[in-house]
Amino acid sequence: MATLSTSGRSAFLHGQWSVGDSTALYGVADWGKGYVGVTNEGHITVMPGKDPGRQINLHEVIDGLRERGIHTPVLLRFNDLLTHRLREIRKAFDDAITEQQYNAGYACVYPIKVNQQRHVCEQIASLGVELGFGLEAGSKPELLAVLGLSATAGGPGVNGMPIICNGFKDDEFIETVTLATKLGRNIIPVVEKFTELELIVKHAKAYGVRPRIGLRVKLSARGAGRWESSAGVRSKFGLFMSEVLKAVDYLKAHGMLDCLNLLHCHVGSQLYDIRVFKNAVNELAHVYCELKKLGAGLSMLDIGGGMGVDYDGSQSACSSSINYTVAEYARDVVYRIKSVCDSANVEHPMIVSESGRAMVAYSSVLIVDVLGASRFESHPDLDAIEAMVRGEVAAGNEVPQPILDLLDAYRSLTDRNIMETYHDATQARDEALSLFSLGYMTLAMRAAAEQIFWALCHRILERAGKRGEIPDELTALPELLSDIYFCNFSLFQSMPDSWAIDQLFPICPIHRLNEQPTRQAILADITCDSDGKVDHFVDKREDKKTLELHDLRTDEHGGSEPYYLGVFLLGAYQEILGDLHNLLGDTHAVHLKLSDPAAGGTGWEIDEVIEGDTVEEVLSYVQYDVPDLKRAMRLDVEAACRQGRLTLSEGKSLLKYYDDGLEGYTYLEG
Repeated sequence: MATLSTSGRSAFLHGQWSVGDSTALYGVADWGKGYVGVTNEGHITVMPGKDPGRQINLHEVIDGLRERGIHTPVLLRFNDLLTHRLREIRKAFDDAITEQQYNAGYACVYPIKVNQQRHVCEQIASLGVELGFGLEAGSKPELLAVLGLSATAGGPGVNGMPIICNGFKDDEFIETVTLATKLGRNIIPVVEKFTELELIVKHAKAYGVRPRIGLRVKLSARGAGRWESSAGVRSKFGLFMSEVLKAVDYLKAHGMLDCLNLLHCHVGSQLYDIRVFKNAVNELAHVYCELKKLGAGLSMLDIGGGMGVDYDGSQSACSSSINYTVAEYARDVVYRIKSVCDSANVEHPMIVSESGRAMVAYSSVLIVDVLGASRFESHPDLDAIEAMVRGEVAAGNEVPQPILDLLDAYRSLTDRNIMETYHDATQARDEALSLFSLGYMTLAMRAAAEQIFWALCHRILERAGKRGEIPDELTALPELLSDIYFCNFSLFQSMPDSWAIDQLFPICPIHRLNEQPTRQAILADITCDSDGKVDHFVDKREDKKTLELHDLRTDEHGGSEPYYLGVFLLGAYQEILGDLHNLLGDTHAVHLKLSDPAAGGTGWEIDEVIEGDTVEEVLSYVQYDVPDLKRAMRLDVEAACRQGRLTLSEGKSLLKYYDDGLEGYTYLEG
């Protein structure tokens, strides 16, 4: 038997709904981690500083943006939340260092690959000066971006903002790093393969520089989760232990062993099990101590990325969650490194982590509008079906037995014969389809059979639900009967990991949470790809294949009343991994911040608006020449007008639509 959630039972048994029921149903408190809440009016709010006294009402934001001509889909970035998150990580390590009397510091280095958007990186770089945080580059373009960001963010010198360079590097890359060192940047190239070390030594001697060098090692400890292959001896990057010793000898031979300042490893992104990570840190610390005894000038230990995000709120060892907190992560890292170093009588190194996902995931929310829904009818038109049956009888035609069986099953359903009725209806539906395929049933009769069957399934599921449990044989019905809610966004642009690796992201309505959601639905985007859908949703207990949503309503003018959904925790990777499927480009992005209390502010304000891609822009990305397109269209319209296929007025309207469309948003506008 499948048991209904507590909120579901409450609604069925008592016929009432509260904001608390919605909060529990969507798990807001679990995955929101204090950043997301619900008002008494049923609106989702974001609390950038985890202070209930200072909230940003998302529905109010969308209303305000709409009045300014900014339409959904829109990505909201919360500057204050990003600041709070970085301070939270800083505090967790500071507390662990103080508590355990660790004799060195900590720096969190942001890998800009996680979200390279300029506004995000600039904010992190600016705050990094205060917090002692740094930046990481993994490619040549990222290196050039980071060098520019660090120029505006802090002063030069070995005590300036740390810059870590990961990834494969060619001669030009190494030379640029060497010159940046001479410029005064606190930059450390991490050796991924031995030839890079040779290039570092070559350019260091050519320019008279004493570089700061890092080595990435392949640990025996493996990672966990989707990216577990990032670690272990078969990992893509890093040196085998024999190569590490070879590097030590090579540097010693060139009088540069003191330049080996950093030891690095990477266990994998979104590590859900803290035990796996503790084993890797323990092994890395032992390697550090051994190299230190060999005379290496090591002073920094880079534990790489891996600090995960609890996307489903279950705080468990599963791929969409983590079984630890930021504070536990920090304590375990500090304790493991301190214990190993103390046992080896080696000075404590400065700890560096590359916790990009944990830094930025919470800071972005996508708001999309629902365009409409597709659903099975839950109430068949019995009068029309019975009239059709009577008409067939009057005409002397034989009524297919499956139709009669389905009508009888629909009328005779009770709480006591749920399963028997379901079995009879399923058999009748199958027989109806067979008769149609053999040519013994009309299309109208087949349509009637399907209408009765699906409506009967709705009634069966409703009766089972009122008892608080669903028989195992019926557990597939909610998914089969679910609506499809069509949403104004592109999954491939805004949530690519949902499609590519089945990553779960919290999704819920941003309003009407004081009402009971009465529909079960999956979400479909506006691309013309059948994969453009979301059919797995966060839940602490089960693989949830539908989402509880509210029925769509019409407004006072007979149009559709807006219904908005929020997709949360999108700040890491999603913005930069998005593609141009169907040429749907970047959404609008709006930066929000809390008003300054010192200036009398009590709410929120818009810090910056970055308009989404226009059609003209995305066409240029794929090498279309827009003036050529306009010229070809104009010539075609002129020819049609001369031939009388279009009037001059129609031709003018078409060209205006074409020109306006090129300058407009790639998404649908109401």
